[in-house]
Amino acid sequence: MSNIQFRDLQRQYDYIKDAIDANISNVIKSAHFISGPEVRELENTLASYVGVKHCISCANGTDAISIALMAHGVGTGDAVFVPDFTFFSSGECPAAIGATPVFVDVDPATYNIAASSLISSVEKVISEGQLTPKAVVAVDLFGQPFDVSSIRPICEKYNLLLLEDAAQGFGGSYTDEQGQKHMACSLGDIATTSFFPAKPLGCYGDGGAIFTNDDNIALLCRSIAVHGKDTQNLDDPNAKYNNIRLGMNSRLDTLQAGVLLGKFPVFKDEELEKVNHVASLYSEFLKDVNGLIIPVVNEGMYSSWAQYTVQLSEGADRSAIQKKLKADGIPTNIYYIKPMHLQGAFSGTRSAEADCPNTERLCSTVLCLPIHPYLSDSEVQFIAEKLRAAL
Repeated sequence: MSNIQFRDLQRQYDYIKDAIDANISNVIKSAHFISGPEVRELENTLASYVGVKHCISCANGTDAISIALMAHGVGTGDAVFVPDFTFFSSGECPAAIGATPVFVDVDPATYNIAASSLISSVEKVISEGQLTPKAVVAVDLFGQPFDVSSIRPICEKYNLLLLEDAAQGFGGSYTDEQGQKHMACSLGDIATTSFFPAKPLGCYGDGGAIFTNDDNIALLCRSIAVHGKDTQNLDDPNAKYNNIRLGMNSRLDTLQAGVLLGKFPVFKDEELEKVNHVASLYSEFLKDVNGLIIPVVNEGMYSSWAQYTVQLSEGADRSAIQKKLKADGIPTNIYYIKPMHLQGAFSGTRSAEADCPNTERLCSTVLCLPIHPYLSDSEVQFIAEKLRAAL
């Protein structure tokens, strides 16, 4: 079997090319490449889908986190609690604005931030007395929302901003004990996502967004994203020349908004269901493989499956297994190969002081298999059989 892609954007484009091509053509014809009407249409569409008042688009998911933290006044002297097992930007953004990322261990079953480790980390910072506990970056890793019922009460107890990093979780959801469904990007005090091409909802370049119900925070985010422009006159074309705070240059291109508008209907109506079908097939085919741990989706959670991540047994030769799968035409990846607290950027800082044994074990055992809505049943079975053979 050939032409298996880790995340097959070509198959996706072939399926929805008419909508994509039409939107791109319309933007080019209008020549309104920055802040065109498609940008605001996208923001309104996504805010309605998520169930919040405001969606503020920006240049990428990394900027989205920084802007969200800046809008809440996070900075020097503040501790921001971040899962140790995640992409670098979750910890990079707090550090870049002067705050100190404090890395917290994760639940080895869901890969998301662990409540017990978060509590002990917050208590330790308080006892040290050198930093002010200020925020938690709760990542929806690999598509599954973070443990809302456990993490939110901790944030409330310690008066911490709860920032949901849904870069991989857009389209996922959490159903509470009362049966009410809450979409990813609505689970924190503020939320961010990424439209990087390989994400569940991706554009054809970089892109990101911030979600909030707070009118004032929404205005601040819009201001920060465009060089700190005057928030009192956002529709004035000269507002960007009246800069009342320090910000950054972080706008979503109109072309990317057009791409996302073309993709979104298929994403919500078809792709989420299809990718969950692929994940369920993987789990069925791999459930009895000795020494292999398959992903767990907790009760009440719905994953958008940015990744399908298995855990190999400790001591397994992961590189050899990857080589065998590659020889069979199966691409794999490792997310993530090094804990955040061991990244060189944090060497010698308070951030390097972390007790995260689950993360350290996961970094040596995880393996991510191809997953996307356009993967056929026969391809999933082929991959599962070849993985079983490689093990």
